[in-house]
Amino acid sequence: MDIFDKCFSFTAAKDAMAYGIYPYFIPLTENEGNEVEFKGHRLIMCGSNNYLGLTTHPKVREAACAATDRYGTSCTGSRFLNGTLELHERLESELAEWVGKEAGLVFSTGMQVNLGSVSALVGRNDVVILDKDDHASIVDGARLGYGKIERYRHNDVTHFERVLKSLPDEGGRLLVVDGLFSMEGDLAKLDELVPIAKKYNTRIMVDDAHGMGVMGKGHGTVAEFGLTKDVDLIMSTFSKSFASLGGFVAGDEGVIHYIKHHARSLIFSASIPPSNAAAALAALQVMRDEPERIARVISIGDKMRKGFKSLGFEIGESVTPVVPIIIGDNDKTFLFWKLLFDAGVFVNPVISPAVAAGRQLLRTSYMATHTDEELDKVLTIFEQVGKQIGVI
Repeated sequence: MDIFDKCFSFTAAKDAMAYGIYPYFIPLTENEGNEVEFKGHRLIMCGSNNYLGLTTHPKVREAACAATDRYGTSCTGSRFLNGTLELHERLESELAEWVGKEAGLVFSTGMQVNLGSVSALVGRNDVVILDKDDHASIVDGARLGYGKIERYRHNDVTHFERVLKSLPDEGGRLLVVDGLFSMEGDLAKLDELVPIAKKYNTRIMVDDAHGMGVMGKGHGTVAEFGLTKDVDLIMSTFSKSFASLGGFVAGDEGVIHYIKHHARSLIFSASIPPSNAAAALAALQVMRDEPERIARVISIGDKMRKGFKSLGFEIGESVTPVVPIIIGDNDKTFLFWKLLFDAGVFVNPVISPAVAAGRQLLRTSYMATHTDEELDKVLTIFEQVGKQIGVI
C-alpha cells in the first residue's frame, strides 16, 4: 500500500471546485477590513475575526512599520535562544496586567500556546478535561501530553461534574475550555464550571482567543464573569482583536516560568517578528484608549442577533458578535454561502464533520468598524437568499 493513496483518492474539495461552490482558500486581492475584493468583486466582510477592526488602525500599522525599521523583519531564532527582544518582554508584562495575572508568555501563534502549555503541564499520571466543542488546538495540545483525556458534553455542567467524580484521586487535573466558542458564539458556563472544578481540586485554563478584546470590556470572558482570581491560566491569540499574529498565556509566575522552560512549541519555534509584537502592543493600547470600539462590537452583535431572529433564522445560543446561521445540511450550507458570496457578503460555511450533523452553519462575525448601513444590507441579502433556498 502506498502512503499517498489517501491523497489521490481525496476528491471532495475538487468536486466542490468543479461545481463552483468551493468556499475555502479564497485569494483576496484587497482586504480593507469591512470590505474585501475577489477578482474585482466587492464583498462586505462578515467572516473575519478582526473584531475591533484594528488591522487598519493607523497606530497599529505605524507601530508595525517602526518595529521593522528598528529590528528588521525577523528575530531568526527561538525565544529560548536568540529570539527574545525587550519588546517581547514588555508585551508579556502588559498583557499579564491586562488580564489580571502575575506573568505572561508570548508564543509564535495561538495554536502553539495550547500545544505547548497543555502538553507541558499534563504528565503521565494527570488528566486533562475538555469540552467537546473545544478548539482543535486544545485537543491537539492534550494529545501531545502524556496524560489521560476526558471530555464532557458541550456546556453540560452536570456531565462535567460526573466526569470529575469518576476520576481517580492520584495525579493532577486540568480543565481547558474555550471562553467564547468560535463557531456558535456562545460562552462557557464559567460561573458554574469554576466552582465545580475547585470542588474537585481541578486547575482551570481558559482559551479566550475570541473573547479577548470583546467580552469583559475587552479584558476577556473570565473578566466578564468576574472570575479573574479563580481561573489559573488565561490564553489568547493576537490574530483576532490584537490585529497581529502570535499568542500568549498568563498566570502565576511560577507556572509561567515552568511552561517557558518546558513548552516544546515555544522552545523549538522562531519567535514572533518584531512587527507582530509591536502591532499587538499597539492594539492593546488602542483597547485602553478607545473603549468605544469594544462597546460598538457588542452593540453590533446585539443588532445582528435580533435581526436574524426576526427574519426567522436559527442562531443557536449566541450571545456575542459571533452569530451562526444554522442550516443543518452540507449541500444547502454550501449553496447558501455561494449565493451570499455572489450577492456581496463574505461568510464562512462550516459543515460536518467540523460541526455535528444537523448543526451545519454559516459563521458570521462582526467588527466594530461595520456601519449600520452595511449591517442592514447584510440582513437584506440574507433575507433574500434565505427565502430563495427555503431556509426561512
